Amino acid sequence: MGEKVAAAGSDLADRQLYRRKLRQCLEALELMLGERRFDRPRAVMGLEIELNLADESGHPAMLNEQVLAAIASGDFQTELGRFNIEVNIAPHRLGGRVLETLREEIDTGLRYADRKAAEVGARIVTVGILPTLTSDHAVLDNMSRGDRYQLLNDRILAARGEDIALDIDGVERMRVDSVSIVAEAACTSLQLHLQVTPDRFAAVWNAAQALAGPQVALGANSPFLFERELWRETRPILFEQACDTRPAELKVQGVRPITWFGERWIDSPLDLFEENLRYFPSLLPICDDEDPLKVLTAGGIPALRELRLHNGTIYRWNRPVYDVAEGVPHLRVENRALPAGPTVVDTLANAAFYYGLVRALADQPRPVWNRLPFALAAENFHQAARYGLDAAQWWPRGGRFGARGPAVRAGGGVSQVPVRELVREELLPLAGQGLDAWGLEPVDRDRYLGIIEDRCRTGMNGAAWQSAVFHDLRDRGGLDRRTALERMTLRYMELMRLGEPVHTWPVR
Repeated sequence: MGEKVAAAGSDLADRQLYRRKLRQCLEALELMLGERRFDRPRAVMGLEIELNLADESGHPAMLNEQVLAAIASGDFQTELGRFNIEVNIAPHRLGGRVLETLREEIDTGLRYADRKAAEVGARIVTVGILPTLTSDHAVLDNMSRGDRYQLLNDRILAARGEDIALDIDGVERMRVDSVSIVAEAACTSLQLHLQVTPDRFAAVWNAAQALAGPQVALGANSPFLFERELWRETRPILFEQACDTRPAELKVQGVRPITWFGERWIDSPLDLFEENLRYFPSLLPICDDEDPLKVLTAGGIPALRELRLHNGTIYRWNRPVYDVAEGVPHLRVENRALPAGPTVVDTLANAAFYYGLVRALADQPRPVWNRLPFALAAENFHQAARYGLDAAQWWPRGGRFGARGPAVRAGGGVSQVPVRELVREELLPLAGQGLDAWGLEPVDRDRYLGIIEDRCRTGMNGAAWQSAVFHDLRDRGGLDRRTALERMTLRYMELMRLGEPVHTWPVR
């Protein structure tokens, strides 16, 4: 849920005072960018993985406090729902055998966590949305204990002024009224961090936005919510609705939502932080004693806590991050588009595709964002979330698609291409070039990008597997909806622990 908050309602400051502090933070950030005070170039990556907790029958287990006490590691933390936890993976330098190193590290950590969770009656499940979750689970009693969650819930509902209405039209239609943001806890994500220099930030962020559609289509793993089959990756539309601070009237006026793809390509990291202040009133106006301009004048490095907190309550799919490590400030692009799972190797295949392609696109002499209208990149993202590997994507002609010329064109050299074709013929070779540029060993490059290629060849990712098994259990096995979801979830949990990539999983 963004920047961590430890505060009660009594800590909220006057909104005008908080707005002044935000402007001071922004001015300090602008001065730091101008004075080049940021960390030297380093190819540093980091991962966060949000996890579901289920019992032995595959149903949500409201046991995160007990599980965290059993795991007893600072790497694991609470998340919004009592059926969620999160694991933070230590930063690694991109290069060499980093993917294999991460595979061993994450696999060992999750297997340990799963064993400890089993001691208190839960199991770890890496899936975007737990298929057995129902609307009865998404209630205030199942929100994790802690001021930050209750405070954020209260502020979102106060800003909205009415209950939250979920209305998602996908394979099926789902309508649910909610009195809290706990429905958002259904979403568990893989968050990919990349530390970049200020000079490279805009190119990397633009590249991450451009590839978000294909990325989500490949990694989709959340086809069910509250026992209904919706989008192949339901998390984005659920997040947009469950955390929406706008009543219907403000939506009609075009007020921007706090869960936001964005509306333009950028030229500087400052563009995003400025937009955050310009468009979004504060949800959590909690002021710090620091005067960032005085700290900067004295030669210090300001924490910019108000700016970081405000930034953490605006849910961009590619979020700018300012942070300070060992007294040195740095910037990161935090990619938040992907769901968790299905397996560790699937997770790292998704990471390999992202880190390779974002590097290749950022390095292009004629960047894709100069040829792809931003509105089409946003459409790509939502079409990919809705249709997964069956989606079509707008992409600039002139690469491998220029000679053939797909039938649907937007003008300006942009055509609509089946995502599997786009990935196999153009984006995978680019991702390979990007991983080479990072200095990854070819054996790891080929292994993990090979998993992406095989998903395209078979048409099978996490979402496609869940849907196929569910329908097989209903159509061939004659099971009712709820029993089919339970059986499918248990089979998912079993195959997940075996660790083979999802495109190899049997449907029957």
